[in-house]
Amino acid sequence: MILQALYQHYDTLCRQGKLSPPGWDATFKVSFGLELSQDGELLDLLDLRATQLRGKKEVLVPKLINVPAHKGRTVGISANFLCDNATYLLGVDEKGKPERAKQCFQACATLHHQLLDGVDSPAAKAILAFFDHWEPNKAAEHPCLAPQWKDLMGNANLLFFYDLNEATEDPAIRNAWQTYYDAVNPEAVQSQCLITGEIGPIAATHPPIKGVRGAQSSGAALVSFNASAFCSYGHEQNLNAPVSERAAFAYTAALNALLADQEHCRVIGDTTIVCWAEHGESVYQNTAFAAMFGSDNDISDKDLSALLNKLVQGKWIDWDAYHLNPEEHFFFLGLAPNAARLSVRFFLRDSFGNFMKNIAKHYADTAILRPSYDKFEHLPLWKLLNETVNQNAQNKSPSPQLAGDTLRAILAGTPYPATLLYGANLRIRADCQVTRGRAAIVKGYYLRNPNIPFPREGLTMEGNPNSTNVPYTLGRLFSVLEQIQEAANPGLNATIKDKYFNSASATPAPIFTLLVNLAQKHLRVIRRTKPGMAVNFEKKIAEYAALIGESYPTRLTLPEQGAFQLGYYFETQNRYSKKNTNEIKED
Repeated sequence: MILQALYQHYDTLCRQGKLSPPGWDATFKVSFGLELSQDGELLDLLDLRATQLRGKKEVLVPKLINVPAHKGRTVGISANFLCDNATYLLGVDEKGKPERAKQCFQACATLHHQLLDGVDSPAAKAILAFFDHWEPNKAAEHPCLAPQWKDLMGNANLLFFYDLNEATEDPAIRNAWQTYYDAVNPEAVQSQCLITGEIGPIAATHPPIKGVRGAQSSGAALVSFNASAFCSYGHEQNLNAPVSERAAFAYTAALNALLADQEHCRVIGDTTIVCWAEHGESVYQNTAFAAMFGSDNDISDKDLSALLNKLVQGKWIDWDAYHLNPEEHFFFLGLAPNAARLSVRFFLRDSFGNFMKNIAKHYADTAILRPSYDKFEHLPLWKLLNETVNQNAQNKSPSPQLAGDTLRAILAGTPYPATLLYGANLRIRADCQVTRGRAAIVKGYYLRNPNIPFPREGLTMEGNPNSTNVPYTLGRLFSVLEQIQEAANPGLNATIKDKYFNSASATPAPIFTLLVNLAQKHLRVIRRTKPGMAVNFEKKIAEYAALIGESYPTRLTLPEQGAFQLGYYFETQNRYSKKNTNEIKED
């Protein structure tokens, strides 16, 4: 399913001219160009790198050039056409294996003679003359190479140039390569392709996939078999899952293009996320990522909300000079590193409108009373996940598995993973802080799990002052007792929240007996200067005590502790909201 969707996406992008035809790689990173003379002499080393700002540092990054497709390498010698590293094109390295470097150069020369002998092109003749006359043992002394020698030895890719033009742009050379690439390999096994259903040569290994954070920089495999335990019926390597050479090239080219598109590629935890629309329009990707990860400067939160509402209703909308169709087929793919291979965290296929509906539902489920200082109208995913992380720790990244599971739950509209709730609860216990994000997680988790006993009337955006649920009311009472202490002793370093919040939410009976008695002492202090305020506090305590009953619960379950946390959060936020600024004051 994944490979078929990527294969179809490749064909779509090819028809639109956004990707190169089979046999070519438009996203290959090239650092230097070897400018050749008519006689094959090295005239100059062209630095193709450009300066790019990454964080606060400027770095040199290679140029993306359309070059002949490269083969995946293991430990063997395998040369590539026109573009390769210094070991193959120059016959040098600094790894202490001069004999192997010489063999690599000879293999590269043989390949170029095989393809270019008889090609009537000045560039082709110059390249062949270069291989015939180049002396690898004198490369380090060459005046063009010496200044950049260190960079050349760092696995930089080089490309032949002739008359200051890329050799890959020469029509005769391109035709020679295409003929070679399209020729049927007589040694290849002929079988039915699992993607296309057609009979053809099967790829024993697939091209590497690059751009997944944490995976090998040289590329990793999405499909591979590297041990006999994974093989069956005597097949070796990828013959166990037969994919034709063209289909293997197509799906990896499409995936590499998606991963190379930094505007439409995100990383959550260890999961690299890409998405695409069936017809290839990038405006769908723009909208999806703005909805999932927060809007950019091009669209406000208000406009984004309006856009989501229309898509949820199944309406076509105009955005970025394009008509967005809610029925457009859309795909999300999450990949994680796994040694030399890739793990699929999730692959989701649905209509664009349904994905937007699920994202809108996520925002509705986690919508909660917002503090005045919080600038986010909707909590983006990264901020929600950060609520499960100790911000004082050296590693502030959320759990990779948690990140992938949460994103999948959002996109599929399914219940949030239990690990999200446990992570938020762990931070509440450690910090004694019920932040907006943590309260949103508690609310959203129980809202999506209707079978768990929980006071549903408390699962609203602004809380429910009319709720009679005891754990919910205990949380509200705890907030009032905290406010009483602050009014009696302003500027305390440690309040009852720091000392008793966890125990009060787990075993209320002994803790609330102590806290209510302590509050009576604080009320006596307040009554001396602000008797009206003390009366209002006493009314609050009496109101909540009547709802709780004659005795406090001995122990609260985990869902009941969630109700306690929400009650505390809403009561505390209402205290600071503008409409309730004077709710408790001196008469």
